[in-house]
Amino acid sequence: MGFLAKLREGLAKTKNAIFGKIDALLKHFVKVDEDLLDELEELLITADVGVNTTEEILDRLREEIKEGRLKEPEQIKSVLKDIIIELIGEGEELHLNTPPSVVLIIGVNGAGKTTSIGKISKRLKKAGKKVVVAAADTFRAAAIEQLSVWCDRAGVDIVHQHEGSDPAAVVYDAIQYTKKKQADVLIIDTAGRLHNKKNLMDELAKINRVISRELPDASRENLLVLDATTGQNAILQAKEFSHAAEITGLILNKLDGTAKGGIVLSIRRELGLPVKFVGVGEKIDDMQEFDAGEFVTALFE
Repeated sequence: MGFLAKLREGLAKTKNAIFGKIDALLKHFVKVDEDLLDELEELLITADVGVNTTEEILDRLREEIKEGRLKEPEQIKSVLKDIIIELIGEGEELHLNTPPSVVLIIGVNGAGKTTSIGKISKRLKKAGKKVVVAAADTFRAAAIEQLSVWCDRAGVDIVHQHEGSDPAAVVYDAIQYTKKKQADVLIIDTAGRLHNKKNLMDELAKINRVISRELPDASRENLLVLDATTGQNAILQAKEFSHAAEITGLILNKLDGTAKGGIVLSIRRELGLPVKFVGVGEKIDDMQEFDAGEFVTALFE
């Protein structure tokens, strides 16, 4: 199954619950008016598009109506699709411009950090990159073992110490190993403990100091992993983590498990960060670079 097919399948809950209802909605109206827009507003908010983003979409629709470009209800779907694609914007590739480059993976426990690392590692290896993974989430029970399993599946090396070790020390060892092996990319797992923000910030700051000292010229990506099933709470998590690290992009997981795939729009508008990867399954190949056109097509068609 190609990824677009997986994406369609993964977004089926959102499409059927919300966007699929747009067709039924439009059949009840013979003209484009405020009553129609009110019904559409309710559908979009239910899909976790977010109040602010929904208002922006409706304002754009009203502008199209005012300019005379939107007259019939059957035109709405096409116009809405174009507006959403524009609002989301294109995803961005990872910036891995130096040998080695560093990818720091951040996120709360349960969001899918470990699986994301395995999937990205597999993609990078398939692209011809030599990858090393640092198991710097040393506090969560079984985190190192789980990450080792995924690294084994991806066929990449992992550097770890024992549970409870200093995360920054693990990162230091991994950097030395990366240099020795002349690897292209170092991916670093980190602890996801939002309940104690000061410890989290201190820990990430220490890791960042080690990276800056040992690899001062390396390309850096700080990717935040979010669980789409948490809806608007994912945005709150992102805002919290942005205090601890300069996030460069997002990985949105578990889109196949929610009827609220509209969270992608809300995240993009509220945070101004590109969604770099989306996950729609548990298998190692069930992750892809984000493509706005494909995403919106999967929602509407």
